[in-house]
Amino acid sequence: MACPLCDDTGWKPVDTDGVRRVARCDCWREGLTARLLEQARVPPRYRRCELDSFVTYPNEKLIGAVKQARRFVDEFPASGRGLCLIGPPGIGKTHLAVAVLRRVILTKGARGLFYDTRDLLRVIRSTYNPLVRTAEMDILRPVMEADLLVLDDLGSEKPSEWVEETMNLIVNTRYNERRPTIFTTNYEELPDDNDPEGLKSRIGFRIHSRLYEMCDFLEYDGADYRHLPPNGGVDDLVTMWKVKPSRRTLPARAKGPIRAQLKPGKELGWSGGKAGT
Repeated sequence: MACPLCDDTGWKPVDTDGVRRVARCDCWREGLTARLLEQARVPPRYRRCELDSFVTYPNEKLIGAVKQARRFVDEFPASGRGLCLIGPPGIGKTHLAVAVLRRVILTKGARGLFYDTRDLLRVIRSTYNPLVRTAEMDILRPVMEADLLVLDDLGSEKPSEWVEETMNLIVNTRYNERRPTIFTTNYEELPDDNDPEGLKSRIGFRIHSRLYEMCDFLEYDGADYRHLPPNGGVDDLVTMWKVKPSRRTLPARAKGPIRAQLKPGKELGWSGGKAGT
């Protein structure tokens, strides 16, 4: 059925001080937003993530991160700075990052893009040809030119010269062009710069330096939303958070089948769409 205002032309008539003009129809804007959301590559699990659906509890740093995320949306793109969300798995970093990305697309019409860092490197690697770089740049160009880029799970890829060179190209290009980026990472800022489990060692000194000028660092801890019981609420999150041991490094990688090591009922994690890595 054709739009009653514009007859599907995308332009609707408007009267301004008695002068007949045309303006973009609401249906055109809605269609554009839908296309931008689809092109953002947000995984199905996170497509309903919103700032309003993010569950908070009396955790000062977590609440501060949510406030900063809202401020980022309100100020976009004027501030020119991105966010770097740091913390252990399951505390909602991906949820926050995607919620900001979706809100910026919906309210500002921005061209946004989401990539898991490992997946991005896998795609680039699959197209790599030392003699013909066209295919590689076809992947890199949208990443470097997006109005807002979310790079999830930074540092999770195995460090190598190629990884550092590729990530440095992406980060440095966005840094020079003042295009805001949101990073999430499980790796903390550690006192020893050479600690292999620290953020600086995982991503390299050059990228780390760029991040400090590009982003506001939001480091926080919290309860793992994925371990929340089916009918759990805020009180359960507070209890889980308070009994959680202090973390300086990531847990050791599990050996053997992962499913066999999980507690009954936890195989699929928490799929309520309110948390991420």
